[in-house]
Amino acid sequence: MALYNFGARLVNVFLKVNGSKAKVYGKENLPDGGGFVIACTHNGYVDILNLGVSMLPRQIHFMAKKQLFDSKGFGWLFPQLNAFPVDRENPGPSVIKIPRQLIKEGKIVGIFPSGTRSTENTELKQGAITIAQLSKAQIVPAAYVGPKDVGGVVKRQKGYLIYGKPFAVGSGKEARDEATQFLESEFIRLTDELKKISGK
Repeated sequence: MALYNFGARLVNVFLKVNGSKAKVYGKENLPDGGGFVIACTHNGYVDILNLGVSMLPRQIHFMAKKQLFDSKGFGWLFPQLNAFPVDRENPGPSVIKIPRQLIKEGKIVGIFPSGTRSTENTELKQGAITIAQLSKAQIVPAAYVGPKDVGGVVKRQKGYLIYGKPFAVGSGKEARDEATQFLESEFIRLTDELKKISGK
């Protein structure tokens, strides 16, 4: 979408000027083409911005909580930025249907499986794995360390982003559970690696 590209260019300039554009590692691990899932750690909204910028010129379709779309002021904006809603309290068929269709069309689906509650965190990781499994798509783990909000960017805090190697999810519940555990271990490993690089 045109608005996505325009917004991404503005964000790119904003982050670069403030010295917070993430230094990216492991980009060679990204699939060359086709649809896939990116599952990234999440602790603010600057990680979303840096993830989107790092993938240009390809666009990411982000899974976002339904409440954002209910906002009277900015609810209209999120679909224009390739976001699609998910109701975490009452998930319906669209939770799987929309991302499966996007992947089928060769697009990238971005999911941030780090909720504020541990149960939500687990459910979101399982959701990312289930989408990859049912779509027969690869899932790429990623981690971010750096500023969480505009305050951190203005303070010129450095950002770091790393992509792990993609992996596929086998069929059945056991394969799904194993993949969910592997994704969790990859988040920890990649985050630790970034902390060593950044000295944080």
